[in-house]
Amino acid sequence: MPSCGRGRVWEYHFRVIKIDPETNLPEGHALATHPLGATGIAGGIADRSAPNRYATMQYRRSGHSGLLLPAISLGGWETYGGYRGAEVAEACLHRAFDLGITHFDFANNYGTPPGSSEIICGEIIRRDLPRDELIISSKAGYRMWPGPYGDMLSKKYLVASCEQSLKRMGLDYFDIFYLHRTDPVTPLEESLGALDQLIRQGKVLYGGVSSFNGAHFAESVRIVREHDWAPVTIHQPYYNLLRRTIEWDLLPQTERAGTGVIAFCPLASGLLTSKYLSGSVPADSRAALRWGEETTAQRLTESDLNTVRALNEIAKARGQSLAQMALAWILRLPGVTSALIGASRPEQIDENVGALNNLSFSGEELASIDALTKARP
Repeated sequence: MPSCGRGRVWEYHFRVIKIDPETNLPEGHALATHPLGATGIAGGIADRSAPNRYATMQYRRSGHSGLLLPAISLGGWETYGGYRGAEVAEACLHRAFDLGITHFDFANNYGTPPGSSEIICGEIIRRDLPRDELIISSKAGYRMWPGPYGDMLSKKYLVASCEQSLKRMGLDYFDIFYLHRTDPVTPLEESLGALDQLIRQGKVLYGGVSSFNGAHFAESVRIVREHDWAPVTIHQPYYNLLRRTIEWDLLPQTERAGTGVIAFCPLASGLLTSKYLSGSVPADSRAALRWGEETTAQRLTESDLNTVRALNEIAKARGQSLAQMALAWILRLPGVTSALIGASRPEQIDENVGALNNLSFSGEELASIDALTKARP
């Protein structure tokens, strides 16, 4: 027994504690019979999701930040609260989370009427899913209410839109909040300053931009650095096999700035799936239910359909569906953090996540794809 000065002696009593290798808790601990693994306890709700949900999903860092996103993310755009209702949204959100998809993406104008997607999915998230295991994003930039303050990227519109979206979803904060588009009139300093304010207030954790071209994005990076504002952590551009402009316009800028990239419409609104290969429009498809004849004719051109059919042959030779190859092709790039899919059925999510089983392309495969799809600036 060691001396402790002034003649006093302290006795040390040690107890050997054995750790249960399955639970990583002390044997006999009250929770030792309930393996935690991935659990909803942190969110204060009973965990009803798959306990192995983090076993196979790949997670990628968004640029130089600490933010990790799943390689496949799920968005609400035209589907949930649009041409599909709450039951479909619930089934898809649950299936996605069971597969390790932790990022759900929304915007203030998603759904019919605008805002419906946030309302429907917010209720599901609050009721069923552990908030601290999720990355929830929203955006603002498009028309939401009448008058001069309901559109674009003014500080008044952005702050009000974020507040409204939080209320619709019933959340305390967004993990990511985006400037949804560029604004030719409002100074970029004002828009980025509003985003920084929301972050400093704790209503947003990470700031992002969407649909900015390379020059506009580079100017955004310069401005936030000049003012010592929160960085632009992530960019959400339109990118898929049929529309490759960001490869020479944007990606060099995001890589230089250390900003992550999450590609929206990676399947070209369903064109890069087996859905339209025959040239006909399925009765339950988004084209039939949402687009209308004129928009469908514009999007399903014979030229694009011929390209898609040729791409499908390459996919079959790889042992993948066309959708899986299209996603794998995007995710082959180290500068891409995630591919943002939409889904109207849980089975589509299963198929899309299956793309992660083969993200490698041979030089010959890439050359064949380039011959079909690559356009020059």
